[in-house]
Amino acid sequence: MRIAQIGLISSHTYKSVLKVPINLWLIGAFMILIFIALGSSYLSNLYHQHNVDHYGQEVRDRWENNPDKHPHRMAHYGYVAFRTKYPLSLFDNGIDSYLGNAVFLEAHRQNSVNFSQASLSSGILRFGELSTGLLLQFLLPLLIFFWGYASISGEREKGVLKLFLTQGASWQEVILGKSLGISLVSLFILLPAFVITFILLICYPQTLSITLIAISLLCLLGCYVAYIFIISFIAVWVSARSSSSKASLIKLIGFWLLFTLIIPKISQVAGQIFYPTPSKIEFDTIVEEELIKQGDSHNPDDPHYNAMKDSLLLAHGVSSTKELPFNYSGYIMKEGEKLSTETYRKHKDDLMSLYQKQSQVVLYSAVLNPYIAIKHISMVLSGTDFESYQMFNEAAENYRYSLAQTMNDLQIEQISNTVKSSADKNAVISQQNWIDFPAFKHDFLSFNKMIKSTILSIAALAIWLIIVVLLTVYFSKNLKAI
Repeated sequence: MRIAQIGLISSHTYKSVLKVPINLWLIGAFMILIFIALGSSYLSNLYHQHNVDHYGQEVRDRWENNPDKHPHRMAHYGYVAFRTKYPLSLFDNGIDSYLGNAVFLEAHRQNSVNFSQASLSSGILRFGELSTGLLLQFLLPLLIFFWGYASISGEREKGVLKLFLTQGASWQEVILGKSLGISLVSLFILLPAFVITFILLICYPQTLSITLIAISLLCLLGCYVAYIFIISFIAVWVSARSSSSKASLIKLIGFWLLFTLIIPKISQVAGQIFYPTPSKIEFDTIVEEELIKQGDSHNPDDPHYNAMKDSLLLAHGVSSTKELPFNYSGYIMKEGEKLSTETYRKHKDDLMSLYQKQSQVVLYSAVLNPYIAIKHISMVLSGTDFESYQMFNEAAENYRYSLAQTMNDLQIEQISNTVKSSADKNAVISQQNWIDFPAFKHDFLSFNKMIKSTILSIAALAIWLIIVVLLTVYFSKNLKAI
């Protein structure tokens, strides 16, 4: 293959697409959609961050301004944790709109994360929120197929293709040249989208460094460039293999439906069939049943905690819990919190393992479907995938457990065994203890972890590029010019 010849064919294809007025209108309309998507996402993220900062500070102020009281009352007073969006989420919303944004943290209980954007919006959100990622993954391939369906079949019908080949161009050069030409036209949409995203991210109030943002966007841009080249090649290859432009168009629409609707749905259903998960009610019931077997720390006659009390009395050589050198109720509460949290986390880990296996089934289908590969890469690098959400979940649960056990430790250390109830004036501790307890904060996934999460999807795109090379080099010889 000759590079110069490929470049010539690429340039010819590129110019022939752009000289058609309807294509310029389509590019313009697409760019307007991207402007709207980025602008609305940027404003939405600013509003979300404003609410997180405002209500987060309000929660903190109320926590610190609580008067002197019993620490266990503070453990039940609780705390509210708010989820901060990753800055790059303005590029690709992923599943962000369907995930909760706030969770109430309290002792003895793991609450669900609530107030997702979808739960507070109209039913139309079920069809998907407009985002740049969605436009580039879902609609741009349709536009590329429109540009490429007659790229070879149309020239065959006009008799131009035979002229190309008789003048010395090979099939490999024609296919690669036309694929590159259509890809170059797509860059008129792709590059401005990333430039505008970068500008908005620079203006966004955040803690991420500009270097990290630039690296993430460059990696994302590289994957999208590979994706549009693969889609462009599919358009040209199907056109070359079709007997007419009409047949080519029908096949490409079929491919689009297969990639964007059929394979994703089938893979999701397959994952749920192979690795079924319990409903929330079933999960809560299983955890509750195991907790009941372990014992109730609030029940003074519970056999498990009665046995623990006897062991403590024996170890300290006393006859009554009032004679222990620490607060017995606080000790029991700490033990109960530990057991209930261990039980919950064990079952939650099992549930997360099932979700992970379901996701793997979907990701394996990326070998057959580049749409799934780029969708996963885009969500991960934009911080809108399930793993990023789980990081917030884990941070919130760790904070809840730390809060509960800190309050239990304060009760153990500072409350006497002689107090009759938490309302006793001797059962309160200083407000300074609430002030000293740190505010909730959660970190985002590191860039290295993001890349590690996308290895399978990046490998799927690489496999598709290899397939492109193999089809071009070894299977283009049998194509017909007439």
